[in-house]
Amino acid sequence: MQWRLQLHAVLPSTSDLCRTLAARGEPAGLAVLAQRQSAGRGSRGRGWTTPAGNLALSVLLRPNLPAREAAQISLLAGVAVAEAVAHFLPDVADLALKWPNDVLLGGAKLAGILIETHGVDGRLDWLVAGIGVNLAHAPTVPGRATAALAQRRLAPPPEAFAAVLLDRLGHWLAVQQGHGFASVRAAWLDHALPVASAMTIKLGDQIVAGAFMGLGEDGSLLLQTATGPRHFTAGDVLLPMEA
Repeated sequence: MQWRLQLHAVLPSTSDLCRTLAARGEPAGLAVLAQRQSAGRGSRGRGWTTPAGNLALSVLLRPNLPAREAAQISLLAGVAVAEAVAHFLPDVADLALKWPNDVLLGGAKLAGILIETHGVDGRLDWLVAGIGVNLAHAPTVPGRATAALAQRRLAPPPEAFAAVLLDRLGHWLAVQQGHGFASVRAAWLDHALPVASAMTIKLGDQIVAGAFMGLGEDGSLLLQTATGPRHFTAGDVLLPMEA
């Protein structure tokens, strides 16, 4: 992937700009980086704060995939973020991926990924992956512990982190295109929370408790629950410290 990087001092949302340009026909490979983001979004409609020194990056893709497989790009992006963090943080013993879109450091949220899509006839027309990483600061998120890379070492400038991240994203997009999702799934599991980790998943008003047992071949979450193993393709996963 040959990335075309746009750098902005301030944007309301890097993903909103990517979406606007996608609707106008912008080709895949656009990456938008903002030094500060004033109206960023997280999953489930939550806000995402990006002060100066943290990463706010969105990329525009046009993957040749069925729309139902869009969530696999979130897992792919998680692998790329984990590898980028590892580039700057030699001791990654407590770095972990939490399904479907969080990167944890010491059990606290270091990064999040938000996937937004537009499809035509059941296939993806475009996909925007918004990636936020707490490099210099760990903003407060109600009900969630947060972490920043600066708590472990001198935080790299967002532009330097973005360069490594885009390299890893390009690598894994090529892997998925050439070999399918199985290699991405295996890499995600290499970075995942330990098997049997306790967690709950919220599906609207329903809460299901269980233990993490891995991923399905399609990237779905596999939990061992009181009624047996169950696969989930959507939901808000909470660890014991977050429940």
